[in-house]
Amino acid sequence: MRRRVAAALIAAVLAAPAWAQQEPFEPEGYRTDNYRAPVPATLAGARVLTTAEAEAIWRAKSGTFIDVMPRAPKPKNLPEGTVWRDAPRRNIPGSLWLPDTGYGNLPPAMDDYLQRGLAQASRGDKAALLVIYCLADCWMSWNAAKRALAYGYSNIAWYPDGTDGWERAALPTEEAQPQPRPDQ
Repeated sequence: MRRRVAAALIAAVLAAPAWAQQEPFEPEGYRTDNYRAPVPATLAGARVLTTAEAEAIWRAKSGTFIDVMPRAPKPKNLPEGTVWRDAPRRNIPGSLWLPDTGYGNLPPAMDDYLQRGLAQASRGDKAALLVIYCLADCWMSWNAAKRALAYGYSNIAWYPDGTDGWERAALPTEEAQPQPRPDQ
């Protein structure tokens, strides 16, 4: 009986349509939940980078790297006098860190923060190469890159392996400080 069930399960997996065995597809809008999950292999309008391609851009200084890794919020209701220290973030050297800008729904202040950060990173040139990343399997970078395209930036590269892929390749990182936010 167990062999029949196992054989039936294997047959069902093998008979599944090709789309069911592939990576996630690109949604029409932004991802709004479960941000740490497998990401699509593509992002319409953007170039998708491997670690080697990201490294080549970084070494040539031919693009600006933008980290959108969220920043851990200060826990609410900490006892008075408790010292709170942010967890350190290490990113690709020279990156501009725009935390919390990869969520699917951005409040107006965060949307403005992202737009101002992109304008700073591109020096006002919407054709400048911007490399957007976070961690591997992180929809935050996919959302932020898609949003940059919607703002009219035409040279967006998405690095889906992010600092995870960068560190696996034994490339350098540096401790990062986020760009000041309007609400802080």
